Amino acid sequence: MNLKQHAIHKLYQYRKAISTRPYGARGKNLIRCELCLLAQTYCTCQSRRQLVSDNAFLLIMYDDEVLKPSNSGRLIADLIPDTHAYIWSRTQANRKMLALIQDPRYQPFVIFPGEYAYPQQTVVSELKPTGPDSTKKPLFIMLDGSWREAIKMFRKSPYLHDLPLLSFIPETVAKYGLRKGSRDFQLGTAEVAVLALAASGEKGNAEALSIWFELFIAASMFSRSRQSNKDLSPLNQLAQEFTQKVSANTSG
Repeated sequence: MNLKQHAIHKLYQYRKAISTRPYGARGKNLIRCELCLLAQTYCTCQSRRQLVSDNAFLLIMYDDEVLKPSNSGRLIADLIPDTHAYIWSRTQANRKMLALIQDPRYQPFVIFPGEYAYPQQTVVSELKPTGPDSTKKPLFIMLDGSWREAIKMFRKSPYLHDLPLLSFIPETVAKYGLRKGSRDFQLGTAEVAVLALAASGEKGNAEALSIWFELFIAASMFSRSRQSNKDLSPLNQLAQEFTQKVSANTSG
């Protein structure tokens, strides 16, 4: 199977090439797929499908985040064709990334809690298709790293401080049934993208990404387990559910 590499695959290869030593991830002795970074035995690439979406995503990733097999940001790029990814720099922002944010075809939204907004920033909890920028394609900007790293990226990136924030309230998170961390907004990157897709009206795509995330979590857990003769039916069932959801979205 010849799968096309997306933005995070390419960023992974770049970051790996400039590393001075191998990234010491948990399970570093596993033989992993170079695309999904799961153990080859539980690789999900054969199920990967791209969706039809009117949204775009920009992942600004903290240094070695792209090297982590546990990173769920790559799941967004797996499904959403218009996904971009860059490594964050405190001192010199990537020029191509800045050009993307300023591209008049897009309406950028930084997905971040509203309580961190600067005085000049607009905070919204939903997207209104009748707004002044309704003709522009939403560009969801996600700060991909640990919560502490995300705060650092936001505070030290002045080019983000004049952009509107898309902030999800706890009730929205609970409504969609996503798992929460110690604070209501602490979700995995892919889970936040699910909320963004739902907020834009792409409920079917949100559901597809949610299932894709569940499959990723399940395959990751299988990869970490030392049990032999594992029953792969849970993985097969999730893969089938994902395929059915994508097919339903396409036919609908």
